[in-house]
Amino acid sequence: MLKVVEKTKIWIAISLTIIIIGLGFIAFKGLNFGIDFKGGSVITVDIGKKVTTQDLDTVRDVIGKYVKSDSYSLRTTNQKEIEMTIKSGAIEEEKVGALKDDVIKSFKSAKLLSEETIGSVIGKELTKKAWIAVIIASIAMLIYIAMRFEFTFGLAAIIALVHDILITLSVYAIFGLKLNSPFIAAMLTILGYSINDTIVVFDRIRENMKKSHKLSLDELTNMSVNQTLARSINTSLSTLFTIVAVLIFVPSIRELAIPLIVGIISGSYSSIFIASPIWVLLKKRKSIAKA
Repeated sequence: MLKVVEKTKIWIAISLTIIIIGLGFIAFKGLNFGIDFKGGSVITVDIGKKVTTQDLDTVRDVIGKYVKSDSYSLRTTNQKEIEMTIKSGAIEEEKVGALKDDVIKSFKSAKLLSEETIGSVIGKELTKKAWIAVIIASIAMLIYIAMRFEFTFGLAAIIALVHDILITLSVYAIFGLKLNSPFIAAMLTILGYSINDTIVVFDRIRENMKKSHKLSLDELTNMSVNQTLARSINTSLSTLFTIVAVLIFVPSIRELAIPLIVGIISGSYSSIFIASPIWVLLKKRKSIAKA
C-alpha cells in the first residue's frame, strides 16, 4: 500500500520546489504573454505550396526590414500557411500593408488568408476577465464541496486547485512558453478536471469513514487513496494519450494542448498527493482546536 499521508512533506516539497523556481522566473523574466494579452497583429498567408525552412527564412528576411527579431514570431498552421504574429507597437500601422505586400510578392501564388489586430487595452481586459473567471470558478467549487462533504474537504480541494494553477504557470515561466487566450480555456478545463479527480478520492474517504471507525485518519486516507489510485492513473493516462496525439497531429491548437497536458499531470498529482494529505492536516488541526 502506498503511504501517501506519511510522506506528505516529500510531496509538498516537490511541488514547492517547482513553484519557487517558477516564481523566481516570473519575478526576474516575467511570463511570455502572447498577442491576446499584450496586443498586436496576426497575419496569415497561404504561400500556395508546402512550407519549407527556406520559405520561413524568406519571410523572416522580409519582416526583418520592418521590425526587430524579438518583436515577432512565425509558425506554420498547416502545410501551406504561415502565421506571422507581431507585437503591439513593433511596427507602425501604415507599414503593415507594405509588409503584407512584400511577403506575398516573395512567393508566386501566395495570398492573404486573414489579418487580425488586437489592441493592448483589449489584452488587459482579457487578463482581468481571466482572473475573475478563475476566482468565481474556485469559489463555486468551494461552496459545492462544502455543501456536499464538509468545509475542510472544500478548503483542501481549493488548495489543490491553487497548486495546479501555480505549477502550470511555473512550467510556462521556466520554459518561456507563450500565453494566449487558449491558455485561459485550458486552465478552466484543468480546474474542472482536477476537482473531479479530487472529489472521487474525497467521496471514497467519506464512504470509508462510515464503514471503518477503528482506523486512524492516516490509515483511512491511505486506504481510500489506494482504492482510487488505479482509476485516477488510468483516467489521466487515457486523457493524456488523446491530447498528446492532438498536439502531434494538430499543431494549430498547440496553445490549447500544451497547458492541458501540464495541467492534467499536475491535477492528477495534486488529487492523489496534495489534496488528501492537506485534508488530513486540516482535520487534525481542527481536532486540536476543539480539544
